[in-house]
Amino acid sequence: MITILDRYLIRQFLPIFAVALAMFMFLLLLIDLFTNLVRYLNYEVPFAQIITMSLYYIPKSFSYALPISLLFAAAYTLGDLYAKNELVSVFASGIPFWRFSTSLLVIGFAASIFSFVFDDIIVIPTLKMKNDLSKILLHQQRSEFQADIVVKARNGRLIYAVDYFDTVNQNLYNVSIVEQDDTGAFVSLIRAQRASWNGEYWEFMNAVIYEWNEGFLQYHNFESSDEYWEEPDTFRRNLVNVEELHFQDARLLVKDLKVAGLPFVHALADFHHRFSFATVSFVVTILSISMGGRFRKNILLMSLLSSLLAAVAFYVMEMITMMMARLGYIPPMTGAWFPVFTFVIAGLLLLKTAKT
Repeated sequence: MITILDRYLIRQFLPIFAVALAMFMFLLLLIDLFTNLVRYLNYEVPFAQIITMSLYYIPKSFSYALPISLLFAAAYTLGDLYAKNELVSVFASGIPFWRFSTSLLVIGFAASIFSFVFDDIIVIPTLKMKNDLSKILLHQQRSEFQADIVVKARNGRLIYAVDYFDTVNQNLYNVSIVEQDDTGAFVSLIRAQRASWNGEYWEFMNAVIYEWNEGFLQYHNFESSDEYWEEPDTFRRNLVNVEELHFQDARLLVKDLKVAGLPFVHALADFHHRFSFATVSFVVTILSISMGGRFRKNILLMSLLSSLLAAVAFYVMEMITMMMARLGYIPPMTGAWFPVFTFVIAGLLLLKTAKT
C-alpha cells in the first residue's frame, strides 16, 4: 500500500533522477565520441555518420547510466531530507528507515527488470547497428573466410578439420572428418577438396574415405551422404559476439559451442553477465539508501562524488572478475555475480549502521 510518505519520497526522487540520467547519458556519449574522434578524422568519416553512430549509442548509454543515476538520485534525495531535518518526524513516529525507503527499493527492483528487457529488445540491435556501421566506416570489416577450423560434433564422435570456411557461399575447403566410436577408437576418415551446404546436409566433392577392412586401412571414393548435417553456424560461432545476441540466441550459442567442442567459457561468462548487470540497479539502490544520510553538508557534491566512486569501484571489480572468468581462471558465474554479491553485502552493512 502506497502511503503519503511514499508518494512524497517519490516526488522528491524522480526529478533528481531524471536530471542525473540525462547528465550521465550525455557524459557517456561524449566519452564514446572523443574516444573514437581521432579514428573518425583519420578515415574522414562524414559528420552525419558520426551523429548516426552517436544516436545508435544512446540506448547503450541509457543502460550504463541507469544504475549510476539511481545511486546518485537516491543518495541525494535522502541526504537532502536528512539535512533539512524532514525525517525527524518520520523517525519520531516510529517508522523504520527501511520501511520509509521501501518505495526506492521497489523503483530499483523495477529498474532491474526493465533494464534486462530494455537491453534485450532495444540495446542489443542498436549496439549491433552501431558496431557494424563503425566497422564499415573505419574499414574494419571481418573477413568472410575463416581458417584452420576444428569442430567436435555429436559428443566428440565426429571431428571436423577445415582449412577454410566461406561464410557467404557456405563452402568448406580441404575438409577432413574423423569418426570415432563411443570408446574413442578410430572408425573412418573422410577427406574432400570441398563440401557445400545444400540446406540439409554437406555435399562433398572429390571425396575419399579411409576405413578398416580385415585389419587393413583402405580407402575408396566417397559419395555424398545425408549423415553429415552439422549446420554452417557450427563453423562460424567465433564470429558471433554474445553482446550482440538476444537472450534466447545467446543461450543457444553457449549450448552449440559446448556441443561442437569449441571454447565456450568466454560466451558463458558474457551470458551470466547479461543477468548480473541487470541487477545492478537494485544493488546500487540498496547502496545509495545506506549512504543517503551520511552527508549533511555539501550534499550535491558529496552525493555525486560518492556515486561516481561507488560506480567506478563496482565497474573496476566487475571488469577484473569478468576478465578472469573469460580467461578461465574462475568460474563464469563467479565472475559475473561476485561484484553484485559484494556490493549487496557492503550495502547491507552500511544500512545497518545508517541513522534512524
